[in-house]
Parts: sequence; C-alpha cells; structure tokens
Amino acid sequence: MKALSLKQPFAELILQGKKVIELRKWNTRFRGEFLIHASKVSDVDAMKRFGFSELPAGKIVGKAFLKDVKKYESEEDFLKDNDKHLASREWGNYGFVLSDVARVEEISCKGKLNFWDFDGEVKLKR
Repeated sequence: MKALSLKQPFAELILQGKKVIELRKWNTRFRGEFLIHASKVSDVDAMKRFGFSELPAGKIVGKAFLKDVKKYESEEDFLKDNDKHLASREWGNYGFVLSDVARVEEISCKGKLNFWDFDGEVKLKR
C-alpha cells in the first residue's frame, strides 16, 4: 500500500479530523487509500502552536483516502481553506484533499519522500 510521511503534529491533526487538506509543493496523479506515516522529526513550532508536547514519531499511525488535489492559484483561495489545511504557504500550493481517515495500530518504520510503498500488514486501531 502507498504511504506518505508527514511531520507531527500534522499527522495527528489529520487523524483527529481537524486537518482535511495536506499541503505539498508537488502534484500527484495518485488517488486512493494510503497510509499516514508520522516522520521521526516533528515541527517543533507547530507542536507548540497546536498544544502538543509529545506524539508518535517514526511510525505508521493511520490511513486516509486521497480523493483530489487542489492547486492554490491565489492567496485568496489559499486563505479561504486555512481552516482545512492549518498551515502556511511555505508548505506548498497543492492541497491533497483527504477523506475516510482512520487510526491504525502503530507500526515503527522509516519514512521516505513522496508516496512510497509499505508492504507490511496494517490493522485498524480499536
């Protein structure tokens, strides 16, 4: 299954349903279900801003469905979705629109750039 590495707290915010658009500097033709991998390195400023002190890192923590990619052409469009992506423009102009998010049993593994393949078994968290 495809996987995508995200810095904390953004992986957690997606799992909580507070972030429904993931920003990237690159586009993708991929659509479908993928695993959410929490990178080993967290965004320290964002952790403080969103009130987190510690979150899982270096682990697959969830799954989601990438249903569309939105390109932000203007600052106005970008700001209109601020409550959906929760990030600054420095993260990119492409918004990966997510749905069907679920937590999975955590699996320690190394992440990679872009979408990457994970071959292990994944179980939904109960």
